[in-house]
Amino acid sequence: MRHLTRILSGSAGSASTDSIPRVIVQFWDSPSEIPIDVLECMKSWATLEPLGFRREVYGDESARSFIESRYDDVYLAAFDACPHPAMRSDYFRLCYLAKNGGMYVDADDVYQGADWTPLFRDSRLRLQALCYDSATDTMVDPSHAISVDDAPVTWIHYVNNTPIIAPARHPVLLEALQASTAAICGHRGGPLDIQSMTGPGNLTVALANYAIEQERLRLPIDVEILCDWETIAVTQWPLSYRNDARNWRLWRQDK
Repeated sequence: MRHLTRILSGSAGSASTDSIPRVIVQFWDSPSEIPIDVLECMKSWATLEPLGFRREVYGDESARSFIESRYDDVYLAAFDACPHPAMRSDYFRLCYLAKNGGMYVDADDVYQGADWTPLFRDSRLRLQALCYDSATDTMVDPSHAISVDDAPVTWIHYVNNTPIIAPARHPVLLEALQASTAAICGHRGGPLDIQSMTGPGNLTVALANYAIEQERLRLPIDVEILCDWETIAVTQWPLSYRNDARNWRLWRQDK
């Protein structure tokens, strides 16, 4: 992943110029009960509406209806089997973008008012680079992480699943959706690993598999990995929901 981040960050690419839909998609399990502090984060994206963007906010019921009307029963069963809102959000964004394309951002991402046009200059899939240091339990700046030749082995490079800016039916999203569906429906009990089943881990594996196959075929990798996403949006951390089970990291799973 460090190699991929190096070669795909800021690259000119060779993807077609077909437009990605200017739709900003967000999710909160119960849209009528969005906490005020989260709602303020979500509303920050409304400044893009006069520039031709449409915002769509989905909850459990509307997301389920979307999947039911556009996918086979196995996908609906997978969505219904996700016990935590964060997991349903992970799964829904794959379903939505694989079918329609657009831009998904998490409900706690705050738009900073920066120039968004480079994100839509061509039809490449765009994902955010992340790097985690398992030795210190801290995140490493991704631009710095890819510039260090003798990086510690404890640095784990991967991509986030927010934002996802994509054309419809991009192969990475199709593979991520298939893998996530199989993992959920094939789960035989015990604790769920949300990160690897529906979250960034799952998306990272799909990206790596796609890149390996494209390189084998000597075809372009129509993906851009963003190392500077925080100039566009930042994640708001001191939010009320992070202190209880609505935060998947604090969620106590049934044995």
